[in-house]
Amino acid sequence: MPFSKLSIMRPLKALYDVPAPAKLNLFLHITGRRPDGYHLLQSVFMLIDWCDTLHFELRRDGQISRADLGDPDQPISGAAEALPAQDLCVRAARALQVACGTSLGVHIGLEKRIPAQAGMGGGSSDAASCLLALQRLWGVTLPAQTLHSVALSLGADVPFFLSGGHAWVEGIGEKITSIRLPPARFVVIKPAAGLSTQEIFNATGLKRDTDTATIEGFAAYAKTQILGFGRNDLQPVAHAMCPQIGQSLDWLSAHHLQGRMTGSGSAVFAQLLQDVDWPEGFQAPEGWKIRTCSNLDSHPLAGW
Repeated sequence: MPFSKLSIMRPLKALYDVPAPAKLNLFLHITGRRPDGYHLLQSVFMLIDWCDTLHFELRRDGQISRADLGDPDQPISGAAEALPAQDLCVRAARALQVACGTSLGVHIGLEKRIPAQAGMGGGSSDAASCLLALQRLWGVTLPAQTLHSVALSLGADVPFFLSGGHAWVEGIGEKITSIRLPPARFVVIKPAAGLSTQEIFNATGLKRDTDTATIEGFAAYAKTQILGFGRNDLQPVAHAMCPQIGQSLDWLSAHHLQGRMTGSGSAVFAQLLQDVDWPEGFQAPEGWKIRTCSNLDSHPLAGW
């Protein structure tokens, strides 16, 4: 893309403490499959306050590197060896570098808190936050449609995390309609076992012909209850592949909560009443992560 189509500013030396929030799927319907194998879906993606944190330091040699930070107080320069090029943050940085034609580079430090293989979109959210933060760091602004195309090339969920808030999502993830949701609190459980999204979508038993829903139908339902509309079509297949999903749902049920899997799993969640605190001291199986979360009013980087 020619530089004449970009808004160009002075680059920054660094950006620290950039958030990348997770998402929960309030429902997820598979309505068909394209000839190229991509699945058509309908879902509501909801942002929650379970976040990764990214840090960016400018490199003027054009190189892109990335380090995992176990200790938030550890300085990021030289904190660890750079990760492989297929790392999604690195891929996002390289894609933006090409799209805006810059010769600048970056070192990215990632404090990873969102569980992997959970269906919570952690990697996609990290990539989206990279796209937003690196425009500031490098002093460039891509046109919105170009940025959307770059995001979609990285993964079907990445454009959502650029949209600024909760959304009704269709197509393969590229058709995004912003929606408002009432404040709500949730218990989120990530069992020790994870799942491969590709294996879930390739499963022969996956239901791929759910009737099309409408955003109006969901909105009418959500006026009285945010969770309970539709279902997650991936959940039966995921449950069969990963018994810990069923164990997590049973654990929630034993505590009088109705759970649902998010995305392709293996994380599950249930809504809490606003005025009821989640009791401390519940003993969960070893290796499980349990967290009380609230949905966000908007993405922390909305307007960047």
